[in-house]
Amino acid sequence: MKLVLDCHVHTYASGHAYSTVKEYMEAAVEKGLELIGFSDHGPAMPGGPHPFHHGNQQVIPRTYKGVTVLRGAELNIIDYSGGIDLEERFLKRLDYVIAGFHDVCLEPGSESQNTETLIKVMQNPYVDILAHTGNPRWQIDRKAVIEAAAATGKVIEINNSSFTNLGRKGSKDNCYQIAELAALHNVRMIASSDCHIAFDLGKFDYAAKLFKEVGVPEALIMNTSTVKWLNYLKGKGRVKDLGALMEA
Repeated sequence: MKLVLDCHVHTYASGHAYSTVKEYMEAAVEKGLELIGFSDHGPAMPGGPHPFHHGNQQVIPRTYKGVTVLRGAELNIIDYSGGIDLEERFLKRLDYVIAGFHDVCLEPGSESQNTETLIKVMQNPYVDILAHTGNPRWQIDRKAVIEAAAATGKVIEINNSSFTNLGRKGSKDNCYQIAELAALHNVRMIASSDCHIAFDLGKFDYAAKLFKEVGVPEALIMNTSTVKWLNYLKGKGRVKDLGALMEA
């Protein structure tokens, strides 16, 4: 199984990452990726970019040396009502949105609070992917979250860096259980590097191992086909200008 796209990518604009858009594009070419999506943090992240950074991504070329380029964001959940840190006028300009908990933006609540918050986040039509839900600092009712993802058509991220990131230490078992539940409920999943430097772009070793060991059907893994991922986004009214790439 080959994973051909990476959509959780942070440039130096995120404030704690170290590579430029151009450096990532070159890395995507070198690594043989078909698609890269930029997803810098939302403005509530300390050191994060101004909303205009997200809104002006149309200046980034749609393709680079054969690699398709998407414009996204990893937004912070900022309250227990499921609020995220970018206004609708900017959300409308993005190809996709990742949303997740970050304790520098919101302190972890109880399991029921965290669960209900994620369910409310999934009711936002602009949110496509739930980030690093295996983080043990944010206890959740995994079954309830996966059932809500199934009902809303959201994608669950399997974050490769969660297996190595000390800030999310202890995520492994949770990630496996989440993937098992997602597969059981036919919920789409996407592997991500969550890279903060170009050297780590497309690193999916732990996520790929998880998919294999859990037995996740390839049809549920969004990284295996650029067409599959673009058609998912097209179904939500996005990437209309990339129609030529969506032919089955």
